[in-house]
Amino acid sequence: MNGKKVLVGMSGGVDSSVAAFLLREKGYEVAGITMCIGSGNRERGGRTCCSPRDIKDARRVCEKLGIAHLVTGLAEDMEKKVIEPFIAEYQRGRTPNPCILCNRELKFRIMMDRLSAAGFDRIATGHYASIDCRDNSCFLVRPRDKSKDQTYFLYKLQPERLRKIIFPLKDLYKEEVREIAARAGLPVSRKTESQDICFFPRGGRDEFFRHRKVRAKRGEIVGADGRLLGEHRGIVFYTVGQRRGLGISHPRPLYVLSLDAARNRIVVGEREMLQASSLVARQVNFFTEEREGRARGKIRYGHHPAACSYSRSEEELRVIFDEPQYALTPGQSVVLYQEDRLIGGGVIESGGGGGYA
Repeated sequence: MNGKKVLVGMSGGVDSSVAAFLLREKGYEVAGITMCIGSGNRERGGRTCCSPRDIKDARRVCEKLGIAHLVTGLAEDMEKKVIEPFIAEYQRGRTPNPCILCNRELKFRIMMDRLSAAGFDRIATGHYASIDCRDNSCFLVRPRDKSKDQTYFLYKLQPERLRKIIFPLKDLYKEEVREIAARAGLPVSRKTESQDICFFPRGGRDEFFRHRKVRAKRGEIVGADGRLLGEHRGIVFYTVGQRRGLGISHPRPLYVLSLDAARNRIVVGEREMLQASSLVARQVNFFTEEREGRARGKIRYGHHPAACSYSRSEEELRVIFDEPQYALTPGQSVVLYQEDRLIGGGVIESGGGGGYA
């Protein structure tokens, strides 16, 4: 273990700071890298994905630990590889998860690229996740603290790269991480964390699209029977399952069932019409050679994994749930688990069987 050089992604938060501390305590030769993936939203009252405070905090932690600190700018990459595809997906009537793409295409890719060039052996981050390597296969595994499990956001990582990654927080609860930071005298032990998408301003998605002047053309809101019920203010401001902001008077609450970007219209209906028992996903990434089997599927980050059967090819994944699921949303990801082991996933294209979706 001694002599191994590890490059740690340092966000300036408590998790990545403790990850670096734990690795140093175990005898690794550690350096920190802070990746600035955007200029932030300070002018609009929002948080940033790399504020001067974050850089300063990461640098202070590295100084405390006596390790080198690197800073690299990725604003252009962030714009082209994450933000532009994010906007394009919304314009297609889909709801993407930019954090999944950012992890694969920016954060882990950049650190991996730095390994050989800078003489590092492995990379590490403060994600709550674990890795299990057996024989010729490596899998992502859910961490001890299931409430902080971030494996969903990491399912797009290339399987062959897992042997080069360390997740030092895999066996810790968040409260323990803060206690370690306090005992170690790290200056970020009480720093709060944000749950928002990093490039959103304080007003969230809608404010982001308005600031970006994203094209939003008004169109029809229709019922599942095609009957005209109202007018929407632009496809990008809605997502499947949404109830608020429809501006429709109806005896029962109505929800967005689907977004028809080609016809610029939104289809709405009652909640039970959002139930569906199957889905098709593409952009598939798997850590096993198995083509079919039983698993538990997670259709969004906050969703509890549900029992299902799956079958897949290189290009497509089909999932059938034992019980209908709520609001299968095109653009979101379905991620499959066998016990705590993540076996793969893909981006949802469509859902059906048991409901309107």
